[in-house]
Order: sequence, then structure tokens, then C-alpha cells
Amino acid sequence: MAADRPRLLYLAYYFPPSRASGVYRARATANYFAEAGWDVTVARAPDRFFTDVVGSLDESLVATVDPRITTVQPDLDFFPWETDVRRFGPLRGNFPFLAKRLHRWRQRLAFPDAYHSWGDAAVEEGLRLHRERPFDLVVATGNPFASFAAAYRLGKRTGLPYVVDYRDSWTLDLFANADAFGPGHRAWGWERRILGGAAGALFVNEALRAWHAERYPEAAERMRVVLNGWDPDVLAEEPDPRPRDDAPLSYAYVGTITKVQPVKPLFEGFQRMTAAGRHPGARLDLYGHLGFFAGSRAALAAEFGLGEAEPDGIAYRGPVAKAEIGRAYADSDVLVFLAGGSKYVTSGKIFEYMATGKPVVSVHERGCAAEELLADYPLWFAPGSLDPEDVARAMAEAGDAARKTDPETAAEARAYAASFTRYRALEPFEAWCRDLAARGGRR
Repeated sequence: MAADRPRLLYLAYYFPPSRASGVYRARATANYFAEAGWDVTVARAPDRFFTDVVGSLDESLVATVDPRITTVQPDLDFFPWETDVRRFGPLRGNFPFLAKRLHRWRQRLAFPDAYHSWGDAAVEEGLRLHRERPFDLVVATGNPFASFAAAYRLGKRTGLPYVVDYRDSWTLDLFANADAFGPGHRAWGWERRILGGAAGALFVNEALRAWHAERYPEAAERMRVVLNGWDPDVLAEEPDPRPRDDAPLSYAYVGTITKVQPVKPLFEGFQRMTAAGRHPGARLDLYGHLGFFAGSRAALAAEFGLGEAEPDGIAYRGPVAKAEIGRAYADSDVLVFLAGGSKYVTSGKIFEYMATGKPVVSVHERGCAAEELLADYPLWFAPGSLDPEDVARAMAEAGDAARKTDPETAAEARAYAASFTRYRALEPFEAWCRDLAARGGRR
């Protein structure tokens, strides 16, 4: 390892300009390592995946990536997503059913992930770059988990230590609290193999780490928790915690809206609150994308009534670029933490919410992992259940707190949140990685 500038290969499929929820952890990791003196190369998805397949990106994020970082775009087989017949090759163009059967046969032999072709290309690209100038460490973040397989293969072929970062779960269904695959599925064997060879594995909360440690005890001592966090460049200015005069309150949800979130209990609870005369004239503003893919917007808008005829007092404000998200927080009085999932779900958004110093009302199943963080936040309000009456009561109490919040309480809330910046969470991880690189991965 070069004494002054160790080299990191970071396998992060979702990286700017992607707007996927996990991109902020990836961006912060790459930036932090670059600022800490590492020579960082990021392997990410090809641009065409963001523009033609998912149809979603945030170009403003590109400018927030450290200019010292090198990015490469390993190839991806677009067969599963290709709809333009002009891009079909001779086989698929003339024999589409045969081509589809051949593709499925290849899938059964490949790593069990739809993005395995990108992982294969990342290995070849990583080997090429390693021959030109050796890396000292490989870090892979999932999903997709083809990045984990790529890290494993690079480790086998080069002897490089590698770390896998579970910003999402692979074999655990977070929303059903159950195994994501049946017994005997190849994912189990691959996960055991990958964790067995990894120098370390990261998880976003203790519940996830404990689940994996119990499943793979031979790798438990190399598992660590690296929390998500909030990005100071998003909330550079200290927002005013108090509503303006006697203006109607603004309740706001900031984030992606999906089917797994209890959107309807939120809407009904909010409307019951205002119908009962609590905070009359209040509005509920929704900022963010509808789903993670362009094609999901219409279906979600129809399901939740977010269009020309929106529910009374509720307004869908649309997506907000990361660079402008601070304005959405500044214009809000109470923040709604709307989350799906279970005790394994933290959600990175909660760190930003706390950093505003404003009241936060939870609308999710009890037992969510985020509750461990919110428990010490002085302006947290949680309903006893998702019953609309309970939601209405908690939202009203949060509104009361917004009306009377004093600067001291808001400052206390922000001081608590200050310990959860992404960089603070990454500091011990970078030091650990520096030691791994220096030892060549020896445990």
C-alpha cells in the first residue's frame, strides 16, 4: 500500500446521477474516502440504465461528487429491460422466443441476480485497472448484490481484501420479516461464501447485523454497524423551528412514496385531525418521487388520489432535487416520518428530519428500527397504532409542539442530531479500512 494514498475500488451500482435511496450513502462514502486521502475509483451503472430503464436521475447530485473521484461504467446486458426492437440482435430479432429461453437458461447458471452481467463486467474492469495500478481494498455496496459477487471474485483473483456493505438486505425480506428465498436457493450458498471470504460486512442497524450474525456465526466477528446519517451540505442553513405567526401549519413528508408505506392511514388521520378542529387550515405537503421507476408514477398517483382531485388539505408537490431539499424542510412546520417495514428498517431520511430540529411525527408500524434513534429526540411524537384516530392524535400533538417550540428545545434537538452526520458514522469505518489495506486483509 502506498503510504500516502491508498487506492479503493468502490463497487456502487447506484451512484450519481442515480436518485435511488441508497445513492446518498454511496456518495458520502466515496467522498469521505477521497477527502481522507484515498485514491477512489467508483464502478457504477451505465448511464443508459438510469435514462432508459428506470427513467429517473438527479443530475444535481453529480456536482456534489468529489472531483478527485474517478468513475467507470461497466457494461450491463439490457436483455431483461430492452423494449426497442431496433436494438434487438439477429437472434432475438428473428427468433424472440428462442432468445428468451436461452437467456433464462443462462440466468440459471449465473449468479442469482438480474444484474449479474454488470457484476461480471465490473470484475473485468477492476482487474484491468488493478493491473495498471494496484488497488489496496475493494468495498461493495448492495443492492444489487451482483456487486458482492464481483468483490468476492476480485478478492479470489487478486488477493485483495474486500468489504460488503448491506445498505439493504439480500436474503431477508424486510417487510415480511421472513426469508426472501426458499430453502436450497442459490442465494444462501453465495451469501455464505461471500461473507466467509470478506474482511468485513457492514449493516445499517443492529437488528440487521444480529440477524446475519445468527445466520452466519462464522463471520459474526467481522460484522459491524455503520449507521446512515444526514448530509450537512443539504441542510447548510439552520431552519427556523417555529411557524410564521398564526399561519396554518404545514405538515410535510419528504421522500419517495411507495406501496409499502401506510399512506392511506396518514391521509385519513390528517383529515380527521383537521375535521375535529385541531389546527384548522393545516396542509399536508408531499415532496418526492412516486416510486423508484418512471413507470410507477401513474399507478401510485391513481392509488392514492394524487392528481387533479387530491384529498382536501393534501398536496403532492413533486420531486425535489437534493440540492433544493433544504427549502422543503424550511417551508415545513411538522415532519411526517412515513415508513414501511419492520424492526429491520431504519430509513436514512430520519436523520435529516432530526437535523431540522422540528417536531417529527411517526406514521409506521411500531417496532421500526428508527424508534431506537428517535427515542432520545425531544420532539418525537408516535401514535400507538396506525388506527387513523391514533394518527390524528399524534399529528395534533406534534402541531401543538410546533406552535410552542422554543429555540432552546430546537437547539437541543439539533444537537442530538449532530452526532448522526454521515461523515461521523464513516470516520471509524475509514480507519478500519485503512488498517485492512495496510495489513493486506489479514485478520
